[in-house]
Amino acid sequence: MDDAHVADVVVAGAGHNSLITAAYLAKAGYRCLVLEANERPGGGAVTEELLLPGYAIDTCATGHTLIRTNPLLATDELGIAGDLVYVDPDPVAHVAFPDGDHFTMWLDPEATAAEFGRFSKADAEAYRRLLAEWDEVKSVFSEAQHTLVGLGPSLDQRLAEHPRGRVWQRRRMLSAWDVIRSEFEHDKSRSLLLWMAFQTNQAVDVPGTGVLASSIVAGRQRHSWSILLGGTGRLVDALVDYIEARDGEVRSGHPVERLLVDDGRCVGVETDAGEQFFARRAVVSTIHITHLLDMAPPGSWPEELEYAVRTYDVGIPGFAVYLLSDVAPEFETPGGPVTAVSAGTVGWPDEVLRLSSDLRLGRRITDVSWLLVATPTLVDAGRAPSGHHTVKLLSQQVYDLPGGPGEWAKEKEAHARRQLEHLRRFAPGYTDDHVLAALVKSPVDIEAANRHMVHGTFHGGDRGLAQSGPWRPAPGWAAHRMPLAGLYQTGATTNPGGSITGAPGRNAARILLADLGHDPDEVLRPAADAAVTPA
Repeated sequence: MDDAHVADVVVAGAGHNSLITAAYLAKAGYRCLVLEANERPGGGAVTEELLLPGYAIDTCATGHTLIRTNPLLATDELGIAGDLVYVDPDPVAHVAFPDGDHFTMWLDPEATAAEFGRFSKADAEAYRRLLAEWDEVKSVFSEAQHTLVGLGPSLDQRLAEHPRGRVWQRRRMLSAWDVIRSEFEHDKSRSLLLWMAFQTNQAVDVPGTGVLASSIVAGRQRHSWSILLGGTGRLVDALVDYIEARDGEVRSGHPVERLLVDDGRCVGVETDAGEQFFARRAVVSTIHITHLLDMAPPGSWPEELEYAVRTYDVGIPGFAVYLLSDVAPEFETPGGPVTAVSAGTVGWPDEVLRLSSDLRLGRRITDVSWLLVATPTLVDAGRAPSGHHTVKLLSQQVYDLPGGPGEWAKEKEAHARRQLEHLRRFAPGYTDDHVLAALVKSPVDIEAANRHMVHGTFHGGDRGLAQSGPWRPAPGWAAHRMPLAGLYQTGATTNPGGSITGAPGRNAARILLADLGHDPDEVLRPAADAAVTPA
């Protein structure tokens, strides 16, 4: 077998998590071969010229707030943090309400509290309390997120030892709406927090989402909606460069279609073109868990995994509108126009709750009760020609229409038009004559562009009680080892889930390194301090 088809570790999929896993393995001296289905690596972390040359658009993820607390970057374990320049936009966010009133969130927490105070002095105090209470436990949640399931204290165990842990044990079992309505009294305060909580496309009215009422807003208060200069794809570029500088390789245009199994062990993969690639040590998969099981011979998986996959909730699909323009959306307020990298509109609480319910029931969304408007060029002008902007409208939607998913081809433009007209109620200057180009992606289009985004979902599946922590992706299989010997799973369908966190990739690396005979803590020591013995 020629060297081009053999590596120490073969990795199926080049999302940011699997690249992180491969980078840590490369640091330990293993030659990694990463095979990506699309024409460029990155998965949901790509930056592309989707519409016109010179306009760089983050196709999916833009905000990097969560990954900045990952030791990967926080302590620079790979030595790549110096290549990544982050900006913390201020204002953090700006949201318009149905009555034309607005809310601006600032990096100064007191300025943000004052915004709540315009509606309710009690809510201003509640906001200060929210930040203080999250500050008390944020390290507990972060440590649990970066602890392998079964190989360290669970989140519940950690909370049980915390002075106020029982409050948080209860709070995390509630819905985000339960938490918000118990702490805040004014509908505008509640709507603003529901807008924040819904940004990971997790239903805000179901048990198990309670922490979203605190974690997202507190994270944004600290780091804003962190923007990586040059685009999300710069993270991918840094990881690819790291792997390839250590004798590894990342090959695009190689969709993996089959796992190669020999005597109960995964020994490699086969692409759609019939090419076979073999792994001396291990195979790492970031393939969506609902696709993975069909890639191995029948009888390869235990009943509990098959059942978990059969009942796996792929989550709430997304709908995206990409715009290039010669102005940014300016929201009209009594104090003058406001622009923000992360902006949007939100309905009253009952409208957002109805949206959440309708999405779970599969009812097509025709109104606009929640909208995220991302304009990263406000702080990263290099993504577009001088004075121009990239704007992305994101919302939730359903995959199936009455006439089937194919009906989106004729319906998506009308829905995008409704969203633009709705936005112009609050940003009237953002008119058609300022829009240079546009692209609309329905859930069907999102899935077609990236098959890991099943039904057009961005975050790898619902993160409710049945699919979180030790239950993700299946009870008994949450520690990244799979039932097939030699096969490891990472990515958004594994714990702790989607978004740009890097946690699944780092956690998978830890378990794989341990199985290969390394001390993971030694390998993961900051690059400047590490003295790793090559494999």
